[in-house]
Amino acid sequence: MSILTDTHTHLYAEEFDTDRDLLIREAIHQGVGRFFMPNIESSTIEGMLELENKYPENCFPMMGLHPCSVKANWESEMRIVEDWLNRRKFVAVGEMGIDLYWDKTFVEEQKEVFKRQVDLANQFKIPIVIHSRDSFELIYELLLEKKKEAPFGIFHCFTGNEDQANRAIDLGFYLGIGGVLTFKNSGLDKVVEKIDLNHLVLETDAPYLAPVPQRGKRNLPEYLILIAEKMALLQGKTVDEVTKKTTENSIKIFGR
Repeated sequence: MSILTDTHTHLYAEEFDTDRDLLIREAIHQGVGRFFMPNIESSTIEGMLELENKYPENCFPMMGLHPCSVKANWESEMRIVEDWLNRRKFVAVGEMGIDLYWDKTFVEEQKEVFKRQVDLANQFKIPIVIHSRDSFELIYELLLEKKKEAPFGIFHCFTGNEDQANRAIDLGFYLGIGGVLTFKNSGLDKVVEKIDLNHLVLETDAPYLAPVPQRGKRNLPEYLILIAEKMALLQGKTVDEVTKKTTENSIKIFGR
């Protein structure tokens, strides 16, 4: 069995404070051996880097500012992101993007932060990992204006339609598919079954968006297997074929 790769997981989140090491070891035992960790803001950096230090062969950090953390202090937060990117190597700039679901107070600032992070990723020649909740069309327009150079990156937690999927792919991006794939009436299954596996990667977004039958509960690293099984069913492939190809895709994106 090939090693499964979780391209988006918040293993450093406080929801895992009581049993983090146990859950990581169990996931590795079950074949989920690679965890790519997006940063949120300055307060999450320390815990993320501690995990990298403890599991250097399994946990890989990104550096970025999440759109929901773009507040009045966004400039100081961006200086911290830039300082870290200048200090050491990260696998990607992320988690970055636009969020029009929770709070639209700082939309203009989110757009500015998005463009700055694209510039940083281009400067350091690393991919971006995009959060696009209720904002695909705005992000697409921004990417036409502020072009991401190779390596491109991932539309994390992709839940768009087939046209949006193909437009993201045409820009060079992969689609990050998580627990929503298993949700009844999400419509994502109809999209994924039409997209070539060469353009897809797996993610949990743990501790959020647990797949069926665990929906509504804390999402665990090992639940990536449930998403892989659903994708295999939709793609008409074996779980091992999905595992192998999505891990190969993750290596193409992150370079490791």
